[in-house]
Amino acid sequence: MDIRQLRYFIAVAEYLSFTEAAKHLFVAQSAVSQQIADLEKNIGVQLFIRNKRSVKLTNAGTVLLREAINLVNKSSEAIEKTRQAELGIIGNLKIGFLGYTERNFLPDLIRQFRRDYPKVELQLDQYTHGALIDALNTGELDIGFTLSFGLENVGGLEKKNLFTETICIVMHCEHPLANQNSINIADLAHEHFIILNREESPQGFNQTLLICANNGFFPDIVSEPRLLQTVLLLVDAGMGIAILPKSLQCHSSPSLRFIDIEGDTNEYELSAAWKKSNANPSISLFLKELESIKF
Repeated sequence: MDIRQLRYFIAVAEYLSFTEAAKHLFVAQSAVSQQIADLEKNIGVQLFIRNKRSVKLTNAGTVLLREAINLVNKSSEAIEKTRQAELGIIGNLKIGFLGYTERNFLPDLIRQFRRDYPKVELQLDQYTHGALIDALNTGELDIGFTLSFGLENVGGLEKKNLFTETICIVMHCEHPLANQNSINIADLAHEHFIILNREESPQGFNQTLLICANNGFFPDIVSEPRLLQTVLLLVDAGMGIAILPKSLQCHSSPSLRFIDIEGDTNEYELSAAWKKSNANPSISLFLKELESIKF
């Protein structure tokens, strides 16, 4: 018994005529008769009572009709779901983000995507910069929103730059330099630095070292917390200063000051990144939705 036989059987049962069923199916009447005969032989029961004037379902045929309709509908549904999965309309998309810069656009983007593609299950989680890049590289994530520095050192990643993120000096309001509009990094050579742990964000850690090195000194690192919020807490406690994205200001203590860096080392792109070899078709749908967001 196959789906074609069931379709022929349903057509005959609906029209109670082999001739009309054949017309509906666009096949020869002999083909319909042969398929019904094969079906009756395979399952060992008579499905129709037929003579020259009429065709009627047997009791067994009536039972099979209900089941056949369900099976054919299930088959069509399975095929359609498979096609939708191929197009990315049904599936799963794993998205990572840093948790501060994206707050201005990511909620709207997610709402829009879920409205347009309700059958794609979204899994979102917050990462540190380094962990996010690793998760993209290993396939743990399909798409990540992250600062662009360090991405060029990871092979196989594609990216779309979204907008510019400013990097600045973060210090407590009682720091002697806290009231300045901008600071030259070279003036911070004798300061204590709080830097996110190298294991958590190797790219961010190295970037801070590079900024300082380009200004003639190696930072005096007094603490390397594993969480960004701990970095902010320690700066707020007066233990040191930090170099962080300015967008964190909206989610930080009012006693912290975010001060611009003089020169051209203080801007990076916030990017959407994904692995080029990732075959998840929902990625392209998500990127298309991203195109419609105004930054």
